[in-house]
Amino acid sequence: MAILYKCRHCKQLLGTIKQDIVDTRSLGWQTLSNEDRKEMIQYGANGEIEMYVICEDCQETLEHNPHYHALDSFLQ
Repeated sequence: MAILYKCRHCKQLLGTIKQDIVDTRSLGWQTLSNEDRKEMIQYGANGEIEMYVICEDCQETLEHNPHYHALDSFLQ
């Protein structure tokens, strides 16, 4: 099983955890609301889990352009 961390905006792969057994409590997933879990975590048919977070570049862009939060996508 692999957990792939990807940016929700630019889709860049940020990191991967490859282990047979992963304690999601140690990753802090229990602190997410049900809505956040549905939005952030995708389960693939091949057993991979994709966790959508935000990369530093996209975070910086949003901080400098707060009106981008209203857009579905701010990347061109």
